[in-house]
Amino acid sequence: MGYLRGFTPWVVYGLVSSFDWRGGALAGLLTGLFLFIQDRRRGIAADAQILDVSTVVYFAGLVALAFAAPDSPLKPYADVLSFGWLALTAWGSLLIGRPFTLGIARLTTPPEYWDQPEFVRINVVITTVWAGAFTALGISLAVCVLADAPGWVGVAVHVAGLAAPVTFTSLYSARAQARAEALAAAS
Repeated sequence: MGYLRGFTPWVVYGLVSSFDWRGGALAGLLTGLFLFIQDRRRGIAADAQILDVSTVVYFAGLVALAFAAPDSPLKPYADVLSFGWLALTAWGSLLIGRPFTLGIARLTTPPEYWDQPEFVRINVVITTVWAGAFTALGISLAVCVLADAPGWVGVAVHVAGLAAPVTFTSLYSARAQARAEALAAAS
């Protein structure tokens, strides 16, 4: 579940922004930069850092907005914008034929599988599920803001909306790995 590390800046942002959105944006940016630099120093390939780069770009923009216009009418929609950005990142990575999970999966998968169509297809499916979840979360959170829903509703939406793709990724990856091992054993 190494891909969850890439969401650390978003979690930090969520925690800090519950007190101050400017501080949350800055904390998200600094955490994202720290992880990006740390991974570059470790020699992590660029294709495994699509989410990291996207995160830094997003939070740099959010920091600029939050400090330039602290009372921006976009402030209540910061979570909506976050998931919208993540959705654009995921859908965009699919559109250009480089699912954001592909590089991450290569970190734990032997190189002989990297170019196999099944490996790529598995990552297309996983990235599609994440893209759909980000899209659904963004829309759901927009509805929460527009309906002036209580805070616990937004928290429940976050938890359910992220638990689904995390669970799917774990189960689907394990099933795909078991299928590959069974095929290898049969050969």
